[in-house]
Amino acid sequence: MSANDDNDLIAARLAAIVDSSFDAIISKDLNSVITSWNRAAEGFFGYKAEEVIGKNIRILIPESHQSEEDDIISRVRAGEVIESFETVRVRKDGSFIPISLTVSPIKDDHGRIVGASKIARDITASRDNERRIRLLLREVNHRVKNQYAVILSIIRETAKRTQDVDEFQHQINERITSLASSHDVLVSADWKGGDLATLIGDQLKPFKHDGPITVTGPELMLAAPAVLHIGMAIHELATNSAKYGVLATSRGEITIIWQIEKIGEGDFLKLCWEETNTADADAVEQKSGFGYVVLQRATPLALRGNAQIVVNDKVRLWELSAPLKECVSDFIEGDL
Repeated sequence: MSANDDNDLIAARLAAIVDSSFDAIISKDLNSVITSWNRAAEGFFGYKAEEVIGKNIRILIPESHQSEEDDIISRVRAGEVIESFETVRVRKDGSFIPISLTVSPIKDDHGRIVGASKIARDITASRDNERRIRLLLREVNHRVKNQYAVILSIIRETAKRTQDVDEFQHQINERITSLASSHDVLVSADWKGGDLATLIGDQLKPFKHDGPITVTGPELMLAAPAVLHIGMAIHELATNSAKYGVLATSRGEITIIWQIEKIGEGDFLKLCWEETNTADADAVEQKSGFGYVVLQRATPLALRGNAQIVVNDKVRLWELSAPLKECVSDFIEGDL
């Protein structure tokens, strides 16, 4: 095989590589006239090779980016390789495509620079990923700030109502643990919301009570804010019961029930915690207590609803009523 044959074989192999590349590979002379155009370039820009070879590459450059070509030619003439230059180009149909561009000088047999080879990579997907990451970071920042506010509120309100340091530490630990449990419910559903029955079950787990507890209601996917606030309310009710009610004794029953009710033209979530045959008057009756603040003010206010508390020696009851659209993830009026 002659040297010419070897050269022809090498050239054929290179041509095959260029033609099968997923990147657009284009060559041009120093007057910016296109001299070669691979199949990927057809897919990127919408032009067939015969439509663009012999034409100026500026047809691919938006009006606002025309000065880039002058700079590229100047740097190529100086023998410079331009690597990973992110810019935007225009397709045949007039739409724009973000690309990463690498430009290298082309030399003839005498080493003279006679043109440039361009490799263009479509970075639409990476741009979209970057955009999603920025949105995610903003969302994480927003959620973290919200949780800082919730935690600071828990600390502040608990401190107002606790004189003993050890008791303060104990209450804070329990309340933050409860909040973390609600977060686990949200994380398991990618922060899209949380199942109400699962939330209640998780909040009751630390109390390890073998007595009669009935939890019943339709399947309901709560929105993230409702998960956090209702989770905190259930924790306060369970804590209260463990001190003064059914969870403190072997007597009585706890029923947690929820349902959807039509009130006027809107749907409302009705959630009820009821303890029967209880022992002593409940501490939640004390309007200065943290639990009272959560149950009677914070939770209903956050969900634009209202709540009532009934406490006597026979029953201990908390009932929340809130617009369903404030409570449920991706709720559409009339779906239920």
